[in-house]
Amino acid sequence: MSDSPAAKSGINETAAAERQSLRSFLAELERERQLLRITEPVDPVFEISSYLAELAYGQAALFESVRGHRLRAVGNVLNSMERIARGLAVERASLQAKIVRAVRSPLARRLVEGAPCQEVMVVDPDLETELPVPHFFPGESGRYITAGAIVAKDTKTGGRNLSFARLKLRGGSRALIGIAPSHHLAVMARAAKARGEKLDIAVTIGNHPCVLIAAALYLNLGDDELEVAGAIFGEPIEVVACRSVELEVPAQCEIVLEGTLDPDEEEAEGKVSEFHGMYEDYGSGAIVHFHRLTRRADALYQVIQPGYYPEHTLIGGVSIAAALFRRLADAAVPVREVAVGHGGCGRLHAVVSLAQSSAGEPKKAMLTAFNSVNLVKMVTVVDADIDPWDRNDVEWAISTRMKAERDLVVVPGSRADRSEPLSGSGMTAKLGIDATRKAGDRRDWTRALPPEDIARRVRARLADRKDSR
Repeated sequence: MSDSPAAKSGINETAAAERQSLRSFLAELERERQLLRITEPVDPVFEISSYLAELAYGQAALFESVRGHRLRAVGNVLNSMERIARGLAVERASLQAKIVRAVRSPLARRLVEGAPCQEVMVVDPDLETELPVPHFFPGESGRYITAGAIVAKDTKTGGRNLSFARLKLRGGSRALIGIAPSHHLAVMARAAKARGEKLDIAVTIGNHPCVLIAAALYLNLGDDELEVAGAIFGEPIEVVACRSVELEVPAQCEIVLEGTLDPDEEEAEGKVSEFHGMYEDYGSGAIVHFHRLTRRADALYQVIQPGYYPEHTLIGGVSIAAALFRRLADAAVPVREVAVGHGGCGRLHAVVSLAQSSAGEPKKAMLTAFNSVNLVKMVTVVDADIDPWDRNDVEWAISTRMKAERDLVVVPGSRADRSEPLSGSGMTAKLGIDATRKAGDRRDWTRALPPEDIARRVRARLADRKDSR
């Protein structure tokens, strides 16, 4: 393994347009020793997955040599809240506010002629040969593309979609796509079928963090996530027209697969790993035929480790939390911040911090959250002095401010998502925990802490010592 400078790697891009590329962020990580280069050859069958699992909470990993393949691979790029905030060029404390502002004020994309992602073109690609797609876990029956941000458009309404869906290689240019029935991509595919059409899609691999986070957002059907990505980035996302389908993709991505989703052609998927860390069997999935593969000449193949690993859970969790914040704010709940962290699989548990709490507000927050996202089955409500992303802080609030006989709310018979690990019926009970301060519980809620002015001075000194190492 090596920590050689980025300039030796082909990822140290400095052109203005490259600011919107994944490699610009990787170069930044490498400068700060947050990118580990793995120079010895690795096997895409289980070995890449094993590296990413061992490094799940650490450095991003760049695989310089994948057996049987020309392209390099990279993973664990956004595996912490701090890394995600850095990718979006914002302080951790302002991350959610920046995403919410971007959703409310998107920026139109900018069409360009020609792009790095089209330097090489392959017609009717053999995906197993062209791409170093990993086989992640022994319980799965094949190799999965996991970091593909998929572009689609409704030909009638013009509504666009950018979203994630897993793609299982099925030989040659074919792949099975795993989409929940409520997924906007599935809605678009059904609408196309009703018109006698098949849905064209473009799978973009190796995207800037702003594009990846935008692809996971919960927006309205037809809203353009790429426009939100531009608002997060602070300038319009440059897009280029595909070669074989009438779609536009991020010009600075690494790889593009252009194809057609055929909802009438299905195959059994078998077991697949889920965000909760176990396997699920969702039955059959539709088949996609890819007509073209375009890529950079020195393309990087990006991997998101699936299952219960932080990059997978947090990309979803950050996006779900932003959606819950918007829904709560629209319902006039005095929300300060929402967290959906790794511990709750980035899907199932939410913590809502209220700017101020009065009688009835915590319960309103719980019920609004449950009604907004089916996946969420537990909501903890805390006061503004609690960091909702800090598990210790949240547990302390539960320990010191919650009375079980008064502050637990159980909502039985609630609709569950199909990926809920404990529901075979599509229904589950949901739990709300009110961990806010109540008048009459204590006369004095003052926390025993050093004076804040002195604490700030000490933090600054410690930061200086760390920076000088």
